[in-house]
Amino acid sequence: MSKKKKKKRNRSQRKNEITKGIFTVLEKEPSQSFNYKQIASQLGITDTQDRNDLIKRLGQLKATNRIIEEDRGKYKKKPSLHTYFTGRVDMTTSGNAYVVIEDREDDVFVPFNRINKAFHGDIVEVFLKPKRNGKRPEGEVSKVLERRKSTFVGIVDKQKTFAFVRPTDPKMYTDIFIPLEKLKKANDGDKVLVQLGEWPDDTDSPYGEVIEVLGKPGEHDTEIHSILAEYGLPYTFPHEVEQFAQTLDTSIKESEIAKRRDMRDVLTFTIDPKDAKDFDDALSFQQLENGNYEIGIHIADVSHYVLPDTILEDEAFDRATSVYLVDRVVPMLPEVLSNNACSLRPNEEKYTFSAIFEMDDKAKLVNQWFGRTAINSNERFAYEEAQHIIETKKAEIPKEISIRGEAYTVSDDVKDAILKFDELAKIMRKARMDAGAISFDKIEVRFNLNEKNEPESVYFKETKEANKLIEEFMLLANRKVAEFIGKKKKTFVYRVHDEPDEDKLLALNGVISRFGHSINLKDRKSINSSLNQLLEDVKGKKEQNLVDTLAIRSMSKAIYTTDNIGHYGLGFEYYTHFTSPIRRYPDVMVHRLLQHYLDGGKPPKEAIYEEKCKHSSDMELLAANAERDSVKYMQIKFMEDHKDQEFLGVISGVTEWGIYVEIIENKCEGMVRIRDIKDDYYVFDERQYAIVGERRKKVYQLGDEVYVMVKDSDLVKRHLDFSLIGKKE
Repeated sequence: MSKKKKKKRNRSQRKNEITKGIFTVLEKEPSQSFNYKQIASQLGITDTQDRNDLIKRLGQLKATNRIIEEDRGKYKKKPSLHTYFTGRVDMTTSGNAYVVIEDREDDVFVPFNRINKAFHGDIVEVFLKPKRNGKRPEGEVSKVLERRKSTFVGIVDKQKTFAFVRPTDPKMYTDIFIPLEKLKKANDGDKVLVQLGEWPDDTDSPYGEVIEVLGKPGEHDTEIHSILAEYGLPYTFPHEVEQFAQTLDTSIKESEIAKRRDMRDVLTFTIDPKDAKDFDDALSFQQLENGNYEIGIHIADVSHYVLPDTILEDEAFDRATSVYLVDRVVPMLPEVLSNNACSLRPNEEKYTFSAIFEMDDKAKLVNQWFGRTAINSNERFAYEEAQHIIETKKAEIPKEISIRGEAYTVSDDVKDAILKFDELAKIMRKARMDAGAISFDKIEVRFNLNEKNEPESVYFKETKEANKLIEEFMLLANRKVAEFIGKKKKTFVYRVHDEPDEDKLLALNGVISRFGHSINLKDRKSINSSLNQLLEDVKGKKEQNLVDTLAIRSMSKAIYTTDNIGHYGLGFEYYTHFTSPIRRYPDVMVHRLLQHYLDGGKPPKEAIYEEKCKHSSDMELLAANAERDSVKYMQIKFMEDHKDQEFLGVISGVTEWGIYVEIIENKCEGMVRIRDIKDDYYVFDERQYAIVGERRKKVYQLGDEVYVMVKDSDLVKRHLDFSLIGKKE
């Protein structure tokens, strides 16, 4: 190549670099305009020839309308025809999607043919196309920035030379191609967990690899493990974590007790569900010489065993929470800790972290103390046993509610302590409600399971005085620990709950008006008092579960953060989670930070804890979804044995494709599809929350009572279809 040609090519290459540089500068700050000197400075151009090329190129780009000259000699990026946003994909079961964008009122609709390989939950870049002919604006995904998940549960469809896995998630719109060598011995029809691989441009499906065979669809363990796998939640501990936990010294040493406040001789007991395996909180009680009471809230000292920079710590952080499914608990910590060393079992010495309060007869706090302690619990009670003492004021526990399997009598000291706790808790609860707290006592569905984990009956968890007693003292400890640190303005982990969204409250008002209820939206005090009245008014009524659910959904979600904005639902300015470190990682962080400050330590970097808070909030949401799905699965399993039975239900939801009906006696919810209602052609009326027959004008409206039977059930997809028999007259 001649020197002349080489020089010419280098000059052309340099001009291309200058062009790219111009756009880099202008796109970095699209609202600003720049003259050639400012651009040259940012690009590091000092050569006269290059500067002349820059001036010439600016003129050419302006002439071809690729940039604009805002003022004389000052250039700016031309506004794009499309507006770009970053948001999260929300797929619909129809295959279209919406991109949810923070600080934007309307979500961006994206038709299926413009999703461009984005999946539900992915963070994407989307550009918004201009409105045309008055139609709503549509978007197109231009780039997938972050995949929400890379593993999917599905069913194997095996062919001679390859296989596909059909995901069970209705929002996953594509199957996954699996080469035979990556099937991991899975057979046709098996339920598996797949790791997503590349999705080449010239293929209809992404590639994947089977990483776990879950079992045969419909089998109990297969479905429970599938629920966990869908949310990326583990159901076993890695061998090395179990091994590490087994090597921990869990013996109680006098040398360690000497560093703590020794409370082994103080009357102490636990009150938990009758089937609880771990006991992470205990109450102690003693009357002081001045007539006041010393109340101890003692929490398992998990941070004594789970130390930073260990594989046990890493595993606890990754899990962030225990997961409570219908038939099992998937613990955050290995059993050697959760059920043994850290469980405050009766007549065993334990290390604890405590909040000790001096309180008078009117539940007014006189003094407080926080720190590490040692205790020895005298008794273990089930809620039913404590409730019996509260109701009868007697020390005798009858055999039918005894967790010991026989009748027994508690000491007068224990009986009197429980009655005093109940008395103080009621005073504290009233003060809390008067201060604007909201009382959510949503019905919780529970199952009586046989030895094969099959549901024999459904019952509802009741919240009585014994439950509220424990709740009030745990709330007290959580609030006072947060207040103790929060008032010093130091880095800390808070449990916060923002104010409800006004639009959601208006929507809630619209729904509950169908049942003759309303919320006063005048101000915060009016909202809270009318919400409490609403929740009280619906108790025991057909619409209770629906109203409770909708009221909770109208609230913001509680999260963990270092930025304290208070807890709206509880009415607290300061609140944290201190009382359950066996099952919640944020509580472990709170214990460590509290001890760090008690030792005179300086505040650590907030950003590190904020990141851990976000992870903990995310994992809490996944666990809640898994728990909800396991209940749904068990409800469907229960209803499979009642296919010939007629049930009375309440219409709990109305959509363009059908009505959802919740059976009153067991809270199982299923769908009646519009196409299956044969007596008329029904259309969806969004304003009335109803479907309306075109000819006879018959209306099925939210809240109506109807009779239904099971038409079809699908354990794999966790879906229940009902046949509509008719309205209750």
